[in-house]
Amino acid sequence: MIRWLILLLSLGLCACGGSRYGSGIPAYYDPLLDAALAECPRADSLRQLLRETPRAEREAMAWLMAWMPCGDLDTMRLDLLRENVTYACRARAQFPWAQTLPDSIFLNEVLPYAVVDEVRDSWRGDFYARFAPCVAGCRTLREAAEAVNRSIVERVGVEYNTLREKTNQSPAESMRQHMASCTGLSVLLVDALRSVGVPARFVGTPAWHDDRGNHSWTEVWFDGEWHFTEYYFSGFDRAWFLADAGRATVGERAHAIYAVSFRPTGDWFPLVWNEGSRSVNGVEVTRRYRDFSTANTRSLLAGGEYVPVRFTMYRTASDEGTSAGRVAANVDVFRGAEQVGGGRTAGPRQDLNDGFELLLEKQGRYTFRYENARGERTEVTVEVGDEPLSVVGYME
Repeated sequence: MIRWLILLLSLGLCACGGSRYGSGIPAYYDPLLDAALAECPRADSLRQLLRETPRAEREAMAWLMAWMPCGDLDTMRLDLLRENVTYACRARAQFPWAQTLPDSIFLNEVLPYAVVDEVRDSWRGDFYARFAPCVAGCRTLREAAEAVNRSIVERVGVEYNTLREKTNQSPAESMRQHMASCTGLSVLLVDALRSVGVPARFVGTPAWHDDRGNHSWTEVWFDGEWHFTEYYFSGFDRAWFLADAGRATVGERAHAIYAVSFRPTGDWFPLVWNEGSRSVNGVEVTRRYRDFSTANTRSLLAGGEYVPVRFTMYRTASDEGTSAGRVAANVDVFRGAEQVGGGRTAGPRQDLNDGFELLLEKQGRYTFRYENARGERTEVTVEVGDEPLSVVGYME
């Protein structure tokens, strides 16, 4: 009996922290760190960084080193890595919602220093200073997430603009230009949320079902599950692209929806700005969006406050009503300044029943925007009442 007790005690001591890399690091990190550092040209410097890291922060540092992309492991500035861990752990210790996070969520969705493959900036301390005051009175993850989301435009001074320098901009690059596309805006929002201990991740699709372009957005973790949002906050699990997401194709990489993971998943996130890259880990979430979109559509129709509206594009007014006269074109739909939908109209070879249709709230004024044959922005504004509505536009 005594020998068994001694053996169990020894195993317990080993499991509780007998890492060769220092106290505070569980022993199961040893093979992970061994593998990560085996071919790293600056392995000695990284081991020294681990030893210098405060004990309470050491597991977080070890986790990052275990899963860092090789390029970062070999070249990323160590002071950036140190700063990132320090502020991530400070947020976890300070904010009550961060204190209750499962380790798996904190490590993979709060701690990481990068969102996709953007330049590695020193953003963590800056964003902590910008957004900690926003969440000072918050009590829950959801309250904190909404407070950050509502304030981010004012606090970083960045607006949507496709004239930005590149797609995958870092926070510093976007704030220097005061502009970013949906990818850069999503990077900003993910980092802002993470800076105050709110789990967030980057999500997107390489192309919508009708091939009219890609899109990126953000997911936030609260109430035990993921919720989607965008840089310009309109509420959680509400977005203009939901109908499109509901038509994403499960298992088809070009038209599926993926979320980014820092830790390897066995799959990769498709980067439309670097199509040959497999450097960003990903997980497919298409099925969840399809199911959510279907349930949302049923709910809206059952509530009686929304009505189907179809938009058809023709070459000219004289072509209206003909199949051959239809034109495939991208259309965005707005209610005031808020985008509420978007899609691609049916071309001449598509079935007459196949077209761009969406649900719009009754008793509202909506604007359909598109580029005509001369490249000019064109608008069609309609009043939506209680009955289904058909709207037409002309390219010439």
